[in-house]
Amino acid sequence: MGHWIYWLDLAGVAVFALSGVILASRTRMDPFGMLVLAAVTGIGGGTLRDLLLGVRPVFWVTAPSYLWVIAATVTLSLIGLRHVHRLSQAVLPVLDAFGLALFTAIGTHKALVLGHGGSVAVLMGMLTGVAGGILRDVLARRVPLVLRQEIYATASMAGATAYVVLFRLALPVGAAMLACLGITLTLRLAAIRWHLALPVLP
Repeated sequence: MGHWIYWLDLAGVAVFALSGVILASRTRMDPFGMLVLAAVTGIGGGTLRDLLLGVRPVFWVTAPSYLWVIAATVTLSLIGLRHVHRLSQAVLPVLDAFGLALFTAIGTHKALVLGHGGSVAVLMGMLTGVAGGILRDVLARRVPLVLRQEIYATASMAGATAYVVLFRLALPVGAAMLACLGITLTLRLAAIRWHLALPVLP
């Protein structure tokens, strides 16, 4: 991975870990529960991706900085716990949307760099984006966002597909990354704002 992609990945971990902290705070978990929820949200999707792609050891074992980012996020949140409690109901889905976009781009990029085909890359991008949030919601006894009616996994797949297309056209990685981030984030934020959903089959 390029240097800037590494930092983008760390940003995704921090954003998703913070979403885990907020949910843990709302469900009145203790600091250990908060750490667990932040960790599974921050690195759960990437861990599952690496296991499926046969990457050994998984990314956070070779780069413990990911774990330090999670620990720092939880520590700072505990220091400012009063402010975390005050965060509005709208903050969690917005943070989740940013994490979804970042991890979709990172997961798609990694699969393509490892030489996998476009369909596998799209699947890995989506998995990286949604798996951590699923684990977070299940542990907090909530219906995962991906299983609700609003557009979620579809936004991730659309962004990942755009990345694959631009990658195949030999455009710069930065352009493909920005397109993936923009499409995923725009679709997800629009779904949150206007409650957009795929049609339900009769």
